[in-house]
Amino acid sequence: MPTFTRLFTCFATAAAFALVAGQPAPAQSADTSFFLTSTGIGNGGNLGGLAGADNYCQTLAQAAGAGTKTWRAYLSTQAADGQPAINARDRIGKGPWQNSKGVVIAKDAAELHAANGLTKQTALSEKGDVINGRGDTPDRHDVLTGSQPDGTAFAAGDDRTCKNWTSSTHGSAMVGHSDRIGLRDDDASKSWNSSHPSRGPDGGCSQGDLKSTGGDGLLYCFAAN
Repeated sequence: MPTFTRLFTCFATAAAFALVAGQPAPAQSADTSFFLTSTGIGNGGNLGGLAGADNYCQTLAQAAGAGTKTWRAYLSTQAADGQPAINARDRIGKGPWQNSKGVVIAKDAAELHAANGLTKQTALSEKGDVINGRGDTPDRHDVLTGSQPDGTAFAAGDDRTCKNWTSSTHGSAMVGHSDRIGLRDDDASKSWNSSHPSRGPDGGCSQGDLKSTGGDGLLYCFAAN
């Protein structure tokens, strides 16, 4: 092969490799049906209600290439103002659900709320990334759920949903630990959906309050179809 031809071939191959290497890989596969949001909405526990949270999940999924599904935030609401409670487990479809790497985290709602496959390594974001957990800086493992361990809503009374996801000041939200690690070796610390209520100097539902205990207003998103 002539020297010029060899040089041109090497240059073209290198250029093609650089072009491919510079292209981001798709974050979601066609079968992705679960992710943990990479960021929160940014307004503490005020998510714009369930509709606002669902829209946020849908928007992130759309940007990641999985917007053809109907996405729902894993959130419960409490009975208030004449409206009945809503259970997170009833909002997310029948399953199975899998992350962007194809790992099935649960085949159905019963398994999801029992011995599921959620860990720090499998609760991936819509971008396919692992979210910081306990021991990382910053810790972001607190995920908003407003739910009891079985995925049902709390009874009316003590606020566990930041006023049904409309408050960024006073109130409290139940959170789970996406990495299944807490301060103690007990069920609550290891719970993905019901570890402890939010709290803090601003009243319990501000963005600063959520960050103060190791959170960032993150949500679990499930494809309901």
